[in-house]
Amino acid sequence: MSAINNEKTIRWGIIGCGNVTEKKSGPAYQKTKGFEIVAVMRRDADKAADYANRHNIKKYYSDADALINDPEVDAVYIATPPDSHKLYGLKVAEAGKICCIEKPLAPSYEDSKAISEAFESKNIPLFTAYYRRSLPRFKQIKKWLDANSIGQIRHINWHLSKPASPQDLSGLYNWRTDVKVAKGGYFDDLASHGLDLFNYLLGDIKEVSGMSLNQQNLYSAKDALVACWIHENGITGTGSWNFGTATREDKVFIYGSQGTIEFSIFDEHPVILTNGNGIVPMVIDHPENVQLHHVEDMREQLFGTERHPSTGKTATHTSWVMDRITGTL
Repeated sequence: MSAINNEKTIRWGIIGCGNVTEKKSGPAYQKTKGFEIVAVMRRDADKAADYANRHNIKKYYSDADALINDPEVDAVYIATPPDSHKLYGLKVAEAGKICCIEKPLAPSYEDSKAISEAFESKNIPLFTAYYRRSLPRFKQIKKWLDANSIGQIRHINWHLSKPASPQDLSGLYNWRTDVKVAKGGYFDDLASHGLDLFNYLLGDIKEVSGMSLNQQNLYSAKDALVACWIHENGITGTGSWNFGTATREDKVFIYGSQGTIEFSIFDEHPVILTNGNGIVPMVIDHPENVQLHHVEDMREQLFGTERHPSTGKTATHTSWVMDRITGTL
């Protein structure tokens, strides 16, 4: 499936209209020229109806199959927890419809590969919501790297840590820390964003190893992980993620032969370039709906002008990296 006629409106349906779709993503589809949300689905019909009414969407379902097979739905955004991505993704592929799936693409590399190949075999566009590839602050970092602003790139390091949340301490159920849904816990939910971005900024990771464990015993998923890797171009990388520390920290350093770049994956701190010309901090705010540029980039591909940076194929590679770090591959 290639470019779509510029006069056509692509009608989207959302499976899983939960919190992520309220502000981060859902409004972005409504603001993007040529896109329209025509249907939403949630297993709780009352919540689906409430969402549809609040967002001025004409249809709602409590059954995913009904939305997927609705002839008025051209494309499907799957915004459910990762353990259902393969189930719904394969159904959307079978229906022959364009799809965007929340990250991570699936809880495992093998499931991610199955989803990606299902769409590829039918030549149907598959996007993944690694939206940082489309955000201006990270595109600025890529511009610095491509312009050799820090010389030859040598190494990247990321440390992410945060205290246990009240929900973690309470023992109340959280799918993000259920090993059956996300074996790496918050690592799957959060670190996937950064590792995917590093593939985009520095080229694909070709070798990676890691260690992981559960230090706190607050939930079934992993909560402490470390890793080292090498990109295809010889750049080395290290990372550490811990979700039971006293303080929060989110720092990335890219080291070059002539300078450094410092930034955060999640915190909206300045991105800082340091080289022989001095220190250049830049404040680049995210849009109100953080997935807006990601959604607009989907439109650019579907209407035939440029390739989206986050596809099923790129997300599958990120899943491979994640599985290597958690020791499940």
